[in-house]
Amino acid sequence: MRRAPTTDPLRPVQAQREPSRVAAALTATGVLVGVVWVLEFVDLLGFGGRLDLFGIQPRNPATLGHIFTAPFMHAGFPHLLANTVPLAVLSFMSAARNLWRYLAATLVIVTVGGALVWLFGRGNSVHLGASELIFGYLGYLLGVGWWERTPVAIGVAVAAFLLYGGLIWGVFPSNPYVSWEGHLFGFLAGLFAALLLHGRRPGRPTARL
Repeated sequence: MRRAPTTDPLRPVQAQREPSRVAAALTATGVLVGVVWVLEFVDLLGFGGRLDLFGIQPRNPATLGHIFTAPFMHAGFPHLLANTVPLAVLSFMSAARNLWRYLAATLVIVTVGGALVWLFGRGNSVHLGASELIFGYLGYLLGVGWWERTPVAIGVAVAAFLLYGGLIWGVFPSNPYVSWEGHLFGFLAGLFAALLLHGRRPGRPTARL
């Protein structure tokens, strides 16, 4: 009588899970980057740049809803080109761990970060661009590393900091034509998203008598 080979029933599931997670993250990032590029082409070629008016004008009630459009609009192709690579890298790193938490974090960053820009941003200005998302994802990854404190989370946070930690200086006022408010409030919204989605870590098991 031949003995059936012993196999780990979890191994096939784990082997399939990693490629599917990477594929989902690549797809989500590709959609995000594709959307901002399509919108900029439509804006410049079809509207002559007039869609930039869908940016946030602080404390203007008519533009409150623009907090949901501003992160996807850009002031020309040089602005978009400068944002594309960090947006793609940090978006992928955020989505690769958990797609649904990534989507929830994106919503928090757009809503909370945009609302803070609308409330506290400089008046007589228009704030737009994916840098709110870039700083938001950076804050999110660093926050996940802090609150989860698992080897994977810490490793990803360290990688994100090594790659784009220098962007932190962008949260301070410098160039009057750069929305440091979008950078600052996007970063804070990313930290808040990490706290909201990852702040409760499982406690240590306790023995009951």
